Amino acid sequence: MNEEKSGGKRSGPPPIVFILLLLIGAGALWSGRTQLLGLLGSPPSLPGLPQGLPSLPGQNPEAAAFPPPAAVPAGTAISIDGSTSMVLINEALKAGFMAAFPGTEVSTAAVGTDNGIQALLGGSVTLAAISRPLSPEEQGRGLRAVPVADDQIALVVGMDNPFRRGLSRSQAVQIFRGEIINWATLGGADRAIRVLNRPSVSGTHSAFRDLVLEGQPFGSGPTITTMERDATTPMLRLLGSDGIGYATFAQVADQQTVRVVPIDGSTPEAQDYPFKRPLLYAYREPAGPAVQAFLGYALSPQGTAAIAAGVKGP
Repeated sequence: MNEEKSGGKRSGPPPIVFILLLLIGAGALWSGRTQLLGLLGSPPSLPGLPQGLPSLPGQNPEAAAFPPPAAVPAGTAISIDGSTSMVLINEALKAGFMAAFPGTEVSTAAVGTDNGIQALLGGSVTLAAISRPLSPEEQGRGLRAVPVADDQIALVVGMDNPFRRGLSRSQAVQIFRGEIINWATLGGADRAIRVLNRPSVSGTHSAFRDLVLEGQPFGSGPTITTMERDATTPMLRLLGSDGIGYATFAQVADQQTVRVVPIDGSTPEAQDYPFKRPLLYAYREPAGPAVQAFLGYALSPQGTAAIAAGVKGP
């Protein structure tokens, strides 16, 4: 028998029942959403900048330590030396910084990572552009480094080289260790492989040894030539039809005389390309006003845009 209130209207459940039903329903919806996300995985992140270019400023934790400068006094002078891999980045930031802050002066050079670090320790430069992390010994001498970009190390052959295949990671190791010495071993022509190595002062040399050779030394012998100077253009000119070398991808991406060799089926533009490393600016602690201003600009949205435009080119 149904109970009714006076007036003939049917009584409903107490208000607390409605509240409980609402809470249960909301919990079920949230649980279902959580299970669905668990099945689908995390939402995809927004696409980043092209490979070889810096991460977005908000993704760099160092940006908080070096805020963008509102103004920089005229007469501020900044000198940068170091890695040849950072030439395009240096020039892009130089142009952008001097345009944003009239009366400032930025000078750049590129004599290799190790030489740049020595110049920084000696006090002859404001910043060292480096393509490898600082060693514990260098950090112990008061140096710190800020990453400003990601870079890919590309293996390259001359455009006239008849070898048109890719390499596996292990084959790349064997070539630069001097264990594979003929292109025929790789399915190419029957001719000796001429390996062009960079000098030990090069940060790219150190990064290649760590990333590609996994800490093993480079090979030696008649098939391996070590360049006297850390310079990419002369190395590319010497590749010919039988040579192989390596360089930062940004320096060879648009070259018409060389061809990038895929590694395990991936080229440097791919997300899964294996040979990646950071590019950094090193400074001496404590960071002075000029260092703070330049790094603040480099890590700002304006600096990131300047690097992207400078590295990508017109």
